[in-house]
Amino acid sequence: MKDIIVIGGGIVGLATAWQIKQHAPKLTITILEKESGPARHQTGNNSGVIHSGLYYKPGSLKATNCIKGYDLMLAFCRKEEVDYDLCGKVVVATDNQEIPYLETLYERGEQNGLKNLKWLDPDQIKAHEPYVTGVKGIYVPQTGIIDYKEVCKKLESRLLEEGVVIYYNQKVEKIKAKGSSSEIITHTNTYKAKLVVNCAGLYSDKVAKMTPLKPDLKIVPFRGEYYQLKKTSKHLVKNLIYPVPDPNFPFLGVHFTRMMNGGIEAGPNAVLAFAREGYTKSDVNLPELLETLAWPGFQKVAMKYWKTGFGEMYRSFSKAAFTKALQKLIPDIRESDLETGGAGVRAQACDRSGGLLDDFHILEDDHFVNVCNAPSPAATSSLAIGEEIAERVINRF
Repeated sequence: MKDIIVIGGGIVGLATAWQIKQHAPKLTITILEKESGPARHQTGNNSGVIHSGLYYKPGSLKATNCIKGYDLMLAFCRKEEVDYDLCGKVVVATDNQEIPYLETLYERGEQNGLKNLKWLDPDQIKAHEPYVTGVKGIYVPQTGIIDYKEVCKKLESRLLEEGVVIYYNQKVEKIKAKGSSSEIITHTNTYKAKLVVNCAGLYSDKVAKMTPLKPDLKIVPFRGEYYQLKKTSKHLVKNLIYPVPDPNFPFLGVHFTRMMNGGIEAGPNAVLAFAREGYTKSDVNLPELLETLAWPGFQKVAMKYWKTGFGEMYRSFSKAAFTKALQKLIPDIRESDLETGGAGVRAQACDRSGGLLDDFHILEDDHFVNVCNAPSPAATSSLAIGEEIAERVINRF
């Protein structure tokens, strides 16, 4: 019998266990992860950006946790000697119609406490990124880059030192509530805990439905595919370059990201994945796909965004179309500058009415805490999310 079992060994699960241990060191904690190591899915396949809090509605969980999480993440990395680089980014309006949305972003950034944001005219944009063409831009000095897999390795190491037990290759198949405790049954073992914290990411809804809370939502997996710039073309990008996002679509649009390993990623698009862990076009899990297609909320999303979705799918199969999207920011880029990069899958919660949940979503009762939606910037926010869950959890002991 443990005090707490955390399900999921991505950055949110590890950060949650870490924060509980920092605030209540006597509590006993076990982490269950179905893969053979940490950070194998969303955490290990994201673009490695330290988000500043520019985009998020002031007062939302996303905004408050991103800004608090930003400070906690940098402090953790300094203490634990994890490399990062606060290189800043530019957000660029490529036509006059985008300027009102850019102004909204600037206002949100200021309301969220960001200092030293700078308006950029076309010449000033080029001073930051010589190959970018735009009519107006914002420079955001707080944004940075990091390898979140390295953060997870450090968290894993520190958790083991603190006495937290981590079991890999343990896929949760059933949860039985038994009075004041629960049994968590995997394919090989049964574990017992007084409290269960669900940080299962792409399968958070399925785990939540094993608990009495049974949320009326579904995780819809969206694959983000990247190209990377060839070595001979890296000069086209100095740091991070973002477009003005479509305010009606919960993704940031194709952008350019310098990575800690020195590479430059271009992307991602956002296409429906045919499996929750569908990292390639050929990854198909028929039961999962049919489940997604049958969900009333997804059907409403598909009807609402079919034009955008078709464009994203077209870019997935057409390098020329993907290149054209990138040329809005960097006109000089050519298909020959790009080679196939990696891909990640985003766990996007969708409710029955067709709402794509934009904020973090946590459901809880006396014995269960379910993190049902933790989209970007969850990695940046992970230590803040973990601290919030720790505060909720510790009160029960």
